[in-house]
Amino acid sequence: AYAVASPARVFHVLWNNRLEYVDRTLLLSFYKLLGKRIVFTVHNVNIRMRDGNDTLANRLTLRYQYWLVDHLFVHTARMADELLSQFGVPLAKISVIPFGINSTVPDTPMTAAEGRTRLGIDAGDKVMLFFGNITRYKGLEYVVEAMPAVLARHPEARLVIAGRPKGEEAYWANIERRIDVLGLDARITRRIEYVSDAEIEVFFKAADLLVLPYTHVFQSGVLFLGYNFGLPVVATDVGALREEIVDGETGFVCAPGDPASLAAAIDRYFSGELFSELAQRRPAIRDYAAERYSWSTVASITRGVYGQLLDSSGGRDQVAMP
Repeated sequence: AYAVASPARVFHVLWNNRLEYVDRTLLLSFYKLLGKRIVFTVHNVNIRMRDGNDTLANRLTLRYQYWLVDHLFVHTARMADELLSQFGVPLAKISVIPFGINSTVPDTPMTAAEGRTRLGIDAGDKVMLFFGNITRYKGLEYVVEAMPAVLARHPEARLVIAGRPKGEEAYWANIERRIDVLGLDARITRRIEYVSDAEIEVFFKAADLLVLPYTHVFQSGVLFLGYNFGLPVVATDVGALREEIVDGETGFVCAPGDPASLAAAIDRYFSGELFSELAQRRPAIRDYAAERYSWSTVASITRGVYGQLLDSSGGRDQVAMP
């Protein structure tokens, strides 16, 4: 009813709803029949391929969606390349926009010491943070396997796992068994729960390092959330993560699926100036992120695409986000 009544000539779809196949096909076709120009933000080109449950129906409906819409936004050049190679989307139909920095999470005057007190962590611990939903592609098991080597070099190291399992409960159960087998329980803090926006700063301010051991990803919102708190990162070389990390300034990159490489990168961090000067480096990381991932840049690119579509459709200043 809204689509029929709305004078907007451009509809910008940020996410499909729960009935994805319907949204990709029938709903978008309905918008097109009403004469709407459609912009779509692609957060993952094919998330089912990433999660190992891809199907022919999934690929066909994705191909139809990407063919039908008038313009696509992605966050990395690699995503644009995959749209071209996997789904035949011409590059002229794609715009790469920065991943806008998450500045909506509360950031109070809470100190690192106060955050550690709330988590029950000693002031002298070297704290690594794994944050977010616990799923296979995020590679938490590689951090656990790397911990013995990290502790051999840095006995004060502590891993904080903050998030909850999503999907396979057996995956998290296997990780917990490995923690027990490796005798790591005393050096791992587990907060296996949903973390509300109000609590996020506790973890990011208490931590010395964000760890992203992903095995497959295009981009990570957790990385930019960490940058918003001035937190350095050790991440695996997957997707566009290498492009977002300034070696020795905002973090380090290591090989994916390799606990030894991950442990070496963590050791490099805790043994270097980025860690020893962390209090002074945090503001610089925040400033770097605010400039590189500016919402002003995102808005400028987005407005330009809207303008082109409005001009070609004969409309003016008529955009909606259904």
